[in-house]
Amino acid sequence: MLTVAEAAGFEVLVTTDKNLRYQQNLAGRKLAVVVLGKGRWSLIKPHVAQIVAAVNAATPGSFAEVEIPE
Repeated sequence: MLTVAEAAGFEVLVTTDKNLRYQQNLAGRKLAVVVLGKGRWSLIKPHVAQIVAAVNAATPGSFAEVEIPE
């Protein structure tokens, strides 16, 4: 999945898959990963600024998790 996204020119992958960090080696990747703590839009929407900040701070091969409280 990450290789395909990198080949397509993506720089950041935003996902809710918390296990991705343990399933994929991010070292040497061109792609950064930002994981959201929840997947429902109604929970995510109030935290959009925090998510945007995480995406803007992302660097190649980095991993960030944005916790979304209920």
